[in-house]
Amino acid sequence: MSCPTCLPIIFTKNPTPTPEEKRNLILNNPGFGKVFTDHMLMLHYNKEKNWHNATINAYGPIALDPGVCVFHYGQEIFEGLKAYKTKDGRTLLFRPEANAKRFANSAKRMAMQPLPESLFLQAIYEFIKVEEPWIPDPSVGSLYLRPFMIANSAYLGVKPSTDYLFMIIACPVGSYFSKGADAVTVWISEFYTRAASGGTGEAKCGGNYAASLIAQQQATANNCDQLVFLDAAEHKWIEEMGGMNIFFVFDDGTLLTPPLNGTILPGITRDCIITIAKDKGLAVRQERYSANQWIKDIKSNHIKEVFACGTAAVVTPIGYVKNQQGNYTINKGQVGTITQEMRETLI
Repeated sequence: MSCPTCLPIIFTKNPTPTPEEKRNLILNNPGFGKVFTDHMLMLHYNKEKNWHNATINAYGPIALDPGVCVFHYGQEIFEGLKAYKTKDGRTLLFRPEANAKRFANSAKRMAMQPLPESLFLQAIYEFIKVEEPWIPDPSVGSLYLRPFMIANSAYLGVKPSTDYLFMIIACPVGSYFSKGADAVTVWISEFYTRAASGGTGEAKCGGNYAASLIAQQQATANNCDQLVFLDAAEHKWIEEMGGMNIFFVFDDGTLLTPPLNGTILPGITRDCIITIAKDKGLAVRQERYSANQWIKDIKSNHIKEVFACGTAAVVTPIGYVKNQQGNYTINKGQVGTITQEMRETLI
């Protein structure tokens, strides 16, 4: 199979890699996002040379001009995907072609140069070959990959950059939440919003997450693990969580998730759950659902299960909901049958 966009990637081994004994200790209990692997991938773009100078070398600081656009105008995008080690020793990636496509779409929305999908995949595959020893045992976790791209032109002026730097870094991870697969508590954010119509909600850019941090602080102050954002126009309709999509399971066995309307990130795990549910004969509705109706349906026991989903958390049950008016419990705070089935199928 030809790859017209593929490039030679120059590999320089880290001269001081993490000792095997220390690495094994880390892999036994990696946490999430705390320890990075020995190498990083770098790839440059400018109009004259196109994509060029692809390297894998030792993980470490990078030098940037203080005037680069990413610092002043926030031109930046990223992705998240995982590499898994199977019981028979193979290494698997979960739908990386979907990440490649979403990365290109995010670039277009942020007026950045799209990275060809085949080049994105080549970079991921070659990086994984180098960092394969960092993939934890399947009983422990996976290797989380963070591809990202920043605007790398140095000037002050509100216009798209002409130079970009694409990178990949990685870290071994266990569970996203400290509770593992236990049900978490969420806060309904009735003031702060994540994204508005015509904004960047469907792009995976850092600004979306930066804007969510104050709302997450509010959730934490109310002893909640995560938060649920409502729409920007009416502050009524449920959209998504701080970094995950959300699903509701009703007493008739149907599932509901908010529709992709430009303000919600098109989650790859979300897409998989819709496909899996339909294959299992479950009806899935992509419809607007209000926070007020959610609370009513919890009280009437019409809602049986609620779960969040995303690359980092996979599938995480939601057992408790809080807002300014009170506290509400779903399924006695227990993990529901469909939630558990979806998690096990994906894993």
